[in-house]
Amino acid sequence: MGKYHFIAIGGIGMSGLAKYLLQDGHTVTGSDIADSKYINALKELGAGVNIGHCESNLPDDTDVVVVSTAIKENNPELVKAKAAGMKIYHRSDLLAEIAKSAQEREKCFIGFSGTHGKTTTSGMASFVLDKSGLEPSFVDGGIVPELHTNAQHKSGEHFVAELDESDGTIVKYNPDILVINNLEEDHLDFYKNGMTDLVKTFNQAISQSKKVIVNNDNEGIKLLSGDFITFGLEKADYTAKNIEYTKEGTSFEIYYKDIFLTDIFITVAGVHNVYNTLAVCAALNEAGVNLDCIKDSFTPFTGMGRRFEKVCELNGIEVYDDYAHHPTEIKATLEAAALKFGKDNIVAVFQPHRYTRLQSLWNDFKTSFENAGRVIVTDVYAASENMIDGVSGENFASEISAEYIGGSIENVAKTLLPTLKSGNVVIGLGAGTITNLGKYFCK
Repeated sequence: MGKYHFIAIGGIGMSGLAKYLLQDGHTVTGSDIADSKYINALKELGAGVNIGHCESNLPDDTDVVVVSTAIKENNPELVKAKAAGMKIYHRSDLLAEIAKSAQEREKCFIGFSGTHGKTTTSGMASFVLDKSGLEPSFVDGGIVPELHTNAQHKSGEHFVAELDESDGTIVKYNPDILVINNLEEDHLDFYKNGMTDLVKTFNQAISQSKKVIVNNDNEGIKLLSGDFITFGLEKADYTAKNIEYTKEGTSFEIYYKDIFLTDIFITVAGVHNVYNTLAVCAALNEAGVNLDCIKDSFTPFTGMGRRFEKVCELNGIEVYDDYAHHPTEIKATLEAAALKFGKDNIVAVFQPHRYTRLQSLWNDFKTSFENAGRVIVTDVYAASENMIDGVSGENFASEISAEYIGGSIENVAKTLLPTLKSGNVVIGLGAGTITNLGKYFCK
């Protein structure tokens, strides 16, 4: 068994990897700048975690030091590790090693990727397999509902993981089944040539995968090269037919090449979740799982943490948190919310994430809020980026005739709350500090 040290162990991705290693019998230590619920969970599993970064945190007998892209070169623990000649892994390297180990144990490695939906589809697959008693191992990008975890190591025949493309590291994996939910321009701070670079990266990932399942209804997918298994609403190998939307959920039938496989009822709203369910069904069927035996496990899936997640309610006002930070994601979330609650009740609070994303997708963002009765725009969450002239939350709000509330998210909540009324459904949208909106509303 190995000894692993995580620098910044408390993040959602890093903590999941650490948890998986602990459950697999490895020794884990780590550090972070602040305590968190994720760190407390790791401590309960036996991890040794220090708050603050200093070289004494790093044990001398460490086998592997794990870092994320955010770790600076002058971090004292990283400096010590390099000086001592320790093996240093980016977190994607560790996930690749974990996946390879799972495959060596004859587990089927299913990787979910794409611009949107990879956290939900990987989490849904993990949930359904676990709820059906198949004891999957997984490392997902969010907290799986009911399981209350983003990772686990168990004895079943499947290993599920979310594969991130944001920094190109998706090429490090060799999945048995690769699912690509969709492909659109994003992460243009990394992909300098836009779709050209993105397609090149995905084509390499495709060439390293045994089976590839793609969304046949997505335009970006058509730029990829390979022999694909497809899913979609009409022309595809796996299709959803007889779809019925209600406020309680969505029912539909799954077909493979016009052969009926099973019927499904999901409580997560929106057509995007029909696609998500199709992607999961296709992957599990290709992995040899009998869909008819697991279909009831889809119904209790309520969505991943920070994916249209209800965080509080006060005086008849419901507050939701959603990670949507790309135009397509925002459209899907608000469309589902309007179906469930009615457009006029929806109050969308949008925190733009990164100046580069807001600038490059400005016109796409402008058409993303049609299913909200009221739109508030906050200041941009910079995510360590420098400001760009003319690119601001205030300017964007003015251009779409929305309201602008600047300052901290606490100030946004204090300013907005007195203007709300019973029946309003407030949805915080973004990948930054907007996640704290509900906390300030209901503290």
